[in-house]
Amino acid sequence: MVGTQAPEDAYTAEPFVPERGGLPALRKAAAQCRGCPLHRDATRTVFGDGSKDARVMLVGEQPGDQEDRQGKPFVGPAGKLLDRALTEAGIDPSEAYVTNAVKHFKFTRAEPRKRRIHKAPTLREMTACGPWLAAELAVVEPELIVVLGATAGKALLGSSFRVTQVRGTVLEEEIHGRPERLVPTVHPSSVLRSDDREAAYRGLVSDLKVAADALA
Repeated sequence: MVGTQAPEDAYTAEPFVPERGGLPALRKAAAQCRGCPLHRDATRTVFGDGSKDARVMLVGEQPGDQEDRQGKPFVGPAGKLLDRALTEAGIDPSEAYVTNAVKHFKFTRAEPRKRRIHKAPTLREMTACGPWLAAELAVVEPELIVVLGATAGKALLGSSFRVTQVRGTVLEEEIHGRPERLVPTVHPSSVLRSDDREAAYRGLVSDLKVAADALA
Protein backbone atom coordinates (compact mmCIF):
# COMPACT_ATOMS: atom_id res chain seq x y z
CA MET A 1 0.00 0.00 0.00
CA VAL A 2 1.42 3.40 -1.00
CA GLY A 3 1.58 5.95 1.83
CA THR A 4 0.63 9.58 1.31
CA GLN A 5 3.03 12.36 2.19
CA ALA A 6 1.90 14.78 4.90
CA PRO A 7 2.00 18.47 3.87
CA GLU A 8 4.72 19.24 6.42
CA ASP A 9 7.05 16.67 4.86
CA ALA A 10 7.40 18.92 1.80
CA TYR A 11 8.84 21.75 3.94
CA THR A 12 7.11 24.60 2.11
CA ALA A 13 4.27 26.92 3.06
CA GLU A 14 3.58 27.71 -0.59
CA PRO A 15 0.35 25.64 -0.90
CA PHE A 16 -1.17 27.49 2.09
CA VAL A 17 -0.50 31.06 0.90
CA PRO A 18 -3.57 32.73 -0.68
CA GLU A 19 -3.10 34.72 -3.89
CA ARG A 20 -5.23 37.70 -2.81
CA GLY A 21 -7.04 39.24 0.14
CA GLY A 22 -4.24 41.26 1.75
CA LEU A 23 -3.01 40.85 5.33
CA PRO A 24 -6.37 39.61 6.76
CA ALA A 25 -6.44 36.74 4.25
CA LEU A 26 -2.79 35.92 4.86
CA ARG A 27 -3.25 35.90 8.64
CA LYS A 28 -6.31 33.65 8.40
CA ALA A 29 -4.59 31.22 6.04
CA ALA A 30 -1.39 31.14 8.10
CA ALA A 31 -3.38 29.92 11.10
CA GLN A 32 -3.90 26.66 9.19
CA CYS A 33 -0.34 26.31 7.89
CA ARG A 34 1.20 22.86 7.99
CA GLY A 35 4.12 23.67 5.76
CA CYS A 36 6.69 22.18 8.15
CA PRO A 37 6.61 20.00 11.29
CA LEU A 38 6.90 22.97 13.71
CA HIS A 39 3.11 23.43 13.73
CA ARG A 40 2.68 20.15 15.60
CA ASP A 41 4.09 21.35 18.94
CA ALA A 42 3.39 25.09 18.77
CA THR A 43 0.19 26.46 20.30
CA ARG A 44 -0.65 28.55 17.24
CA THR A 45 0.75 30.37 14.23
CA VAL A 46 2.12 33.78 15.18
CA PHE A 47 1.71 35.97 12.12
CA GLY A 48 3.00 39.50 11.59
CA ASP A 49 1.28 42.50 13.13
CA GLY A 50 0.94 46.10 12.02
CA SER A 51 -0.32 48.33 9.24
CA LYS A 52 -0.18 47.39 5.57
CA ASP A 53 1.03 50.97 5.04
CA ALA A 54 3.98 50.69 7.43
CA ARG A 55 7.17 52.31 6.12
CA VAL A 56 9.41 49.95 8.09
CA MET A 57 9.16 46.20 8.60
CA LEU A 58 11.03 44.57 11.47
CA VAL A 59 11.87 40.90 10.95
CA GLY A 60 12.91 38.70 13.87
CA GLU A 61 13.68 35.02 14.19
CA GLN A 62 10.60 33.23 15.50
CA PRO A 63 7.94 33.63 18.22
CA GLY A 64 8.96 33.07 21.81
CA ASP A 65 7.00 31.53 24.66
CA GLN A 66 4.80 34.58 25.33
CA GLU A 67 4.20 35.18 21.63
CA ASP A 68 3.14 31.56 21.17
CA ARG A 69 0.67 31.88 24.04
CA GLN A 70 -0.76 35.26 22.99
CA GLY A 71 -0.61 34.86 19.20
CA LYS A 72 1.20 38.15 18.53
CA PRO A 73 4.87 38.86 17.70
CA PHE A 74 7.19 40.70 20.10
CA VAL A 75 4.88 40.83 23.12
CA GLY A 76 7.39 39.29 25.55
CA PRO A 77 10.39 40.91 27.33
CA ALA A 78 12.40 41.24 24.09
CA GLY A 79 9.48 43.00 22.42
CA LYS A 80 9.16 45.51 25.24
CA LEU A 81 12.87 46.26 25.03
CA LEU A 82 12.59 46.65 21.25
CA ASP A 83 9.73 49.15 21.58
CA ARG A 84 11.81 51.21 24.01
CA ALA A 85 14.84 51.14 21.70
CA LEU A 86 12.76 52.07 18.63
CA THR A 87 11.21 55.02 20.45
CA GLU A 88 14.62 56.23 21.62
CA ALA A 89 15.94 55.94 18.05
CA GLY A 90 13.07 58.02 16.67
CA ILE A 91 10.88 55.28 15.17
CA ASP A 92 7.29 55.01 16.40
CA PRO A 93 6.71 51.30 17.22
CA SER A 94 2.99 51.68 16.47
CA GLU A 95 3.82 52.64 12.88
CA ALA A 96 6.06 49.63 12.20
CA TYR A 97 5.08 46.19 10.90
CA VAL A 98 6.65 43.42 13.00
CA THR A 99 6.99 39.80 12.00
CA ASN A 100 9.30 36.79 12.18
CA ALA A 101 11.12 34.68 9.62
CA VAL A 102 9.48 31.59 11.16
CA LYS A 103 5.87 31.74 12.35
CA HIS A 104 5.81 28.84 14.84
CA PHE A 105 7.61 28.58 18.21
CA LYS A 106 10.35 25.94 18.19
CA PHE A 107 11.36 24.77 21.63
CA THR A 108 12.65 21.97 23.81
CA ARG A 109 11.74 20.90 27.34
CA ALA A 110 14.19 19.53 29.88
CA GLU A 111 11.30 17.70 31.59
CA PRO A 112 7.52 17.47 31.08
CA ARG A 113 5.65 20.55 32.35
CA LYS A 114 8.95 22.44 32.65
CA ARG A 115 9.60 25.80 31.00
CA ARG A 116 9.80 25.70 27.22
CA ILE A 117 13.31 26.58 26.03
CA HIS A 118 13.77 28.38 22.71
CA LYS A 119 15.54 26.39 20.00
CA ALA A 120 16.84 28.05 16.83
CA PRO A 121 15.04 27.05 13.63
CA THR A 122 16.99 25.26 10.91
CA LEU A 123 17.66 26.71 7.47
CA ARG A 124 15.16 24.18 6.09
CA GLU A 125 12.46 25.46 8.46
CA MET A 126 13.26 29.08 7.59
CA THR A 127 13.06 28.28 3.89
CA ALA A 128 9.74 26.47 4.38
CA CYS A 129 8.29 29.60 6.00
CA GLY A 130 9.75 31.93 3.35
CA PRO A 131 6.54 32.20 1.27
CA TRP A 132 4.75 33.87 4.21
CA LEU A 133 7.47 36.50 4.55
CA ALA A 134 7.49 37.04 0.78
CA ALA A 135 3.72 37.57 0.87
CA GLU A 136 3.99 40.05 3.76
CA LEU A 137 6.65 42.04 1.89
CA ALA A 138 4.51 42.09 -1.26
CA VAL A 139 1.51 43.50 0.63
CA VAL A 140 3.25 45.95 2.97
CA GLU A 141 5.95 47.11 0.51
CA PRO A 142 8.07 48.69 3.26
CA GLU A 143 10.60 51.38 2.49
CA LEU A 144 13.04 49.67 4.85
CA ILE A 145 13.50 46.27 6.52
CA VAL A 146 15.19 46.10 9.92
CA VAL A 147 16.77 42.68 10.26
CA LEU A 148 16.80 41.54 13.90
CA GLY A 149 19.54 39.00 14.47
CA ALA A 150 21.42 36.28 12.63
CA THR A 151 18.52 33.92 11.94
CA ALA A 152 16.40 36.63 10.31
CA GLY A 153 19.44 37.71 8.32
CA LYS A 154 20.08 34.20 7.04
CA ALA A 155 16.41 33.81 6.12
CA LEU A 156 16.48 37.01 4.07
CA LEU A 157 20.07 37.21 2.83
CA GLY A 158 21.38 33.64 2.81
CA SER A 159 23.38 31.34 5.04
CA SER A 160 26.61 33.37 4.77
CA PHE A 161 25.01 36.34 6.58
CA ARG A 162 26.90 37.51 9.69
CA VAL A 163 25.16 40.21 11.73
CA THR A 164 28.41 41.35 13.36
CA GLN A 165 29.89 42.23 9.95
CA VAL A 166 27.05 44.41 8.64
CA ARG A 167 25.05 45.67 11.63
CA GLY A 168 24.20 49.35 11.57
CA THR A 169 24.70 49.69 7.79
CA VAL A 170 22.19 50.19 4.97
CA LEU A 171 22.20 47.27 2.55
CA GLU A 172 20.53 47.15 -0.86
CA GLU A 173 19.58 43.64 -1.91
CA GLU A 174 16.95 41.79 -3.92
CA ILE A 175 14.67 39.93 -1.50
CA HIS A 176 12.02 37.55 -2.84
CA GLY A 177 12.22 39.26 -6.22
CA ARG A 178 11.95 42.81 -4.86
CA PRO A 179 14.72 45.43 -4.46
CA GLU A 180 14.89 46.22 -0.74
CA ARG A 181 16.88 48.40 1.65
CA LEU A 182 17.81 46.67 4.89
CA VAL A 183 19.47 47.64 8.16
CA PRO A 184 20.69 44.63 10.16
CA THR A 185 21.09 44.70 13.93
CA VAL A 186 21.09 42.26 16.84
CA HIS A 187 17.93 40.59 18.11
CA PRO A 188 16.66 42.34 21.25
CA SER A 189 16.71 39.02 23.12
CA SER A 190 20.52 39.03 22.78
CA VAL A 191 20.57 42.34 24.67
CA LEU A 192 18.67 40.70 27.53
CA ARG A 193 21.24 37.87 27.60
CA SER A 194 24.28 40.16 27.42
CA ASP A 195 26.78 40.41 30.28
CA ASP A 196 26.86 44.16 29.66
CA ARG A 197 23.22 44.83 28.98
CA GLU A 198 23.55 48.63 28.92
CA ALA A 199 26.30 48.58 26.27
CA ALA A 200 24.37 46.05 24.20
CA TYR A 201 21.24 48.19 24.43
CA ARG A 202 23.14 51.33 23.35
CA GLY A 203 24.44 49.38 20.35
CA LEU A 204 20.91 48.37 19.37
CA VAL A 205 19.67 51.96 19.64
CA SER A 206 22.62 53.17 17.56
CA ASP A 207 21.75 50.70 14.77
CA LEU A 208 18.10 51.69 14.89
CA LYS A 209 19.09 55.36 14.54
CA VAL A 210 20.71 54.39 11.23
CA ALA A 211 17.34 52.94 10.22
CA ALA A 212 15.54 56.10 11.35
CA ASP A 213 17.93 58.25 9.29
CA ALA A 214 17.35 56.02 6.25
CA LEU A 215 13.61 56.64 6.59
CA ALA A 216 13.97 60.41 7.01
